[in-house]
Amino acid sequence: MPRKKKNAEPEAIVSAPIEDQAITETLEKNYMPYAMSVIISRAIPEIDGLKPAHRKLLYTMYKMGLLGGKLTKSANVVGQTMKLNPHGDASIYETMVRLTRGNESLLHPLVESQGNFGKQYSRDMAYAASRYTEVRLEPICEELFRDINKNTVQFVDSYDGEMKEPVMLPSAFPNILVNPNQGIAVGMASNICSFNLKEVCEAAIAIMKKKSITTDEILDIMPAPDFPLGATIIYSRDEMRTIYETGRGSFKMRAVYNYDKANNCIEITEIPYTTTSEAVIGKIMDLIKANKLREISDARDETDLSGFKITLDLKRGTDPGQLMAKLYKMTPLEDSFGCNFNILIKNRPYVMGVKEILEHWIEFRMDCTKNSIRYDIDKKSAKLHLLTGLKKILMDIDKAISIIRHTELESDVVPNLMDGFGIDQIQAEYVAEIKLRNLNREYILNRTSEIEKLMEELEKLNNTLSSDTEVKKVITSELRSIIKKYAQERKTQLIASDEIEAYVEVQTVDDYACTVFMTRDGYLKKISALSLRSSTTEHRLKEDDEIIQTIETTNKNECLFFTDNATVYKMKLYDIPDAKVSTIGEYMPGILGLEDNEKILYTVITADYGGMMLFSFENGKIAKVELNNYVTKTNRKRLVGAYSGKSPVCDIRLIAEDTDIVLMSDNNRVLCLNTEKIPLKATKSTQGVQALTLRKKGAKLIKVTTANESGLENPEKYRTKNIPAAGAALKKEDTQLSLI
Repeated sequence: MPRKKKNAEPEAIVSAPIEDQAITETLEKNYMPYAMSVIISRAIPEIDGLKPAHRKLLYTMYKMGLLGGKLTKSANVVGQTMKLNPHGDASIYETMVRLTRGNESLLHPLVESQGNFGKQYSRDMAYAASRYTEVRLEPICEELFRDINKNTVQFVDSYDGEMKEPVMLPSAFPNILVNPNQGIAVGMASNICSFNLKEVCEAAIAIMKKKSITTDEILDIMPAPDFPLGATIIYSRDEMRTIYETGRGSFKMRAVYNYDKANNCIEITEIPYTTTSEAVIGKIMDLIKANKLREISDARDETDLSGFKITLDLKRGTDPGQLMAKLYKMTPLEDSFGCNFNILIKNRPYVMGVKEILEHWIEFRMDCTKNSIRYDIDKKSAKLHLLTGLKKILMDIDKAISIIRHTELESDVVPNLMDGFGIDQIQAEYVAEIKLRNLNREYILNRTSEIEKLMEELEKLNNTLSSDTEVKKVITSELRSIIKKYAQERKTQLIASDEIEAYVEVQTVDDYACTVFMTRDGYLKKISALSLRSSTTEHRLKEDDEIIQTIETTNKNECLFFTDNATVYKMKLYDIPDAKVSTIGEYMPGILGLEDNEKILYTVITADYGGMMLFSFENGKIAKVELNNYVTKTNRKRLVGAYSGKSPVCDIRLIAEDTDIVLMSDNNRVLCLNTEKIPLKATKSTQGVQALTLRKKGAKLIKVTTANESGLENPEKYRTKNIPAAGAALKKEDTQLSLI
């Protein structure tokens, strides 16, 4: 090849022109096939209760003879499964881990395991590599594969066309509701909780007996979900009815604990299915560090081979019942399970209630049972056909032997038998293949005696096949047998919601008299009355700082901090540590998380949110709002729009009842009025009403005080009957108050 010349100019690259394409067309062409593949072939379970990854794994183990066979290395199973599942060994092994008894994810595990498979309740407990663990199918899998070799379900080619695999497994019990299943697809998800096997099977039987069964009747049979980790469901029949009818909703679960009086510790033995031991302990330690959980000295995970356990060491004098009520509210020891019963039916996703799911399963199981019956009918009919031909031979065995002996060509044996006895080719082939030693009267009589029995069996099978009622009886019998073999007591207990005493956070907080000092620069000191009385030193403050508010209160009250950007921050006073006169105090902008340059203007400490907030603005307007407008049902820390931001705020104050106030502008106009003239507004961010009319251009309201604190000789000289009013010029005797 000729060399390129040095410093030669590169050849011009000719690119095809870019064509405009509608985004909808691109999504439909490129994204929708992927989305549908995830929904149909990966994330959403089908009516047999399995996703494709589960089904491929279990079927591989079944074909490997691991149902009742010996344990084999997990790596061996993973390798064999890759013939059906092309997604890699790691994902296959993760799928297997969740199905094992050792992982404790399922009420009825499908894979018997030996070795470390991690735990569902632990985020950090890693499972061992597949080369170290061993598995085989659990006995209950016999019900998943029941009659699979009788054409009960459809088989399709594997991804490479080398093998056949079932589209679904002919599950003989409603596995879709017995074992929990979660999946996240594209644009939709599925989250199915588990139910007790006995209760689900009984509900399916009840639906087959009475199609018009009501949701309440189903609730009487299977009142609530059941989880492998146990715990307790806070039971509300109305909430559960909604879930059973719609397939959507949520319910709360809480942990189970024991109090060890001898060691003064709480042992948590069961936690909600939706959380982990690490999440629980992590949250508890965070609360301890934040000084919000003073009752616990230590929290640790003591899970061992005997079972799950989290131990909480208590400080002396702690009430374990009140502490657990607090932990239920503040940690994942009480958690919610959100239900979304999204299931694939004939490759289409549907969100269904419990009754509808069971009806679809019954329809699916009836198809499987009918296919199995047809298979048996075909097999028995074929056998009967052969024996009928053999019976004709019984009429004259010597004739049959003579026909065979005197036939010159082997190929003519079957046609000659057909002509000689009036039988068809299949029957003749069967007779021709009988060994010479079996051509005796005893053998033929024994075989033909089965004819009557076969005819009875075929009649019974045909009667069953032609009647849905009889098919349902077969399914009912199977479910009764499964209940007898595999049923277990409920692990998750129920407690009525009205039996739970609501936790009031302040119950465990010491209440005592204290005084709060707030400085201009945002420092707060909470000093107990005892400490304040015994102190002989002056307040320690930062240089150029000063105390702007002094509030006598008690420790259980709530603090509201109003800032200059129309925001209020809320926190409990008992969350602020006690201070002494000799300390600077707590820097509240840092604790509250104020924005840069945001400043606290006024602090309210209240027990019952009584009283009214008065907001005075530089434009002369005043807004009056009830303090209880700042009550929140949730534990919100920050409320925006605490007051109007249309004009800079001049003064913020809390008043217990209407009182006389004095307004002063920067051009020495003074107005005295009673706040009853200010109408009470329902909206926090109201602009209020005009109180002081500012006639001079650029004038503004700059000071608001109560009449008693104004320093005026006679505030009545500045009083007005109606507002808005321009006020009066500062009198001679009050000139010392001039603001100019």
